[in-house]
Amino acid sequence: MSVIHAIILGIIQGITEFLPVSSFGHLCGVQDLLGGTRGSGVLFEVMLHLGTMIALILVFLKDIKKIGIELVGMILDLIGNANIFLYNRRTGKELTYAKIISGTYRKLTALIMVSTIPTVLIGYQCKRLVVRSASSHMFSGIGILLTGVILLVVDYSNVNGSKGTKETSFGDAMWMGICQGLSVFPGLSRLGLTMSAGLFCGLGRKFAVKYSLLMSIPAVVGAFFVEMGEFTSVHMTVGQGFTYVLGMIVAGITGYLVIRFMLKLSNQVRLRYFAFYSFAAGILILAANYI
Repeated sequence: MSVIHAIILGIIQGITEFLPVSSFGHLCGVQDLLGGTRGSGVLFEVMLHLGTMIALILVFLKDIKKIGIELVGMILDLIGNANIFLYNRRTGKELTYAKIISGTYRKLTALIMVSTIPTVLIGYQCKRLVVRSASSHMFSGIGILLTGVILLVVDYSNVNGSKGTKETSFGDAMWMGICQGLSVFPGLSRLGLTMSAGLFCGLGRKFAVKYSLLMSIPAVVGAFFVEMGEFTSVHMTVGQGFTYVLGMIVAGITGYLVIRFMLKLSNQVRLRYFAFYSFAAGILILAANYI
């Protein structure tokens, strides 16, 4: 892999990972156009995801810290409630239990946990099917076209809710988690599907974007460690190592800028433009397979 190819793929990963278009589909499609093969590039793809994962964590570092603190507090309260239950049962007293979900960040933490469950289950069950679909040159293009259709439907439906953390139900979180699980297939955008599901569930657009990005952190971290265990045997040289690290840095910097853009302009950007782009990209990828 040349330095130019690494930079191009790093930019594509950084942009598409945090826009409502599929990063996986774009990487597969562009690698085909550049003459690369996914089998020999698993390590590089993992490093690209590491770059965007770091960017995501840096943007939401304050939120992640608060979520981490609340998660520890919830676990401690659960343990405390279990002890109270045993004590009440042994002594016949009726000591009150601590409220597990209290406050905005505890509710947000619980929502993310609920969303993660279907994501993990779907991702695990569909793992082999995803590998097969990634090897198909047609699947990426079809998936991107399907993402475009979903975005267009959402945009012209004019769904514009106002739900925030407190108003969002666990059912809403479950639906968004299911959509995130389905996005493991190439061409289906994680942000596009989860944000669309959130808007249909009545979430405000700004919160739908923020929550979609936050709920992706456990999924991205989990996918990173899964892919870490599937490294192909690569005879790494100093030059190749530099190329891979460069691609990771480019993906991280690009991703950081794109996240800021999405959060700042989430209420202004129309999804139809991403839909039109998805149609063009999907058609181009499909057409390239016949040339």
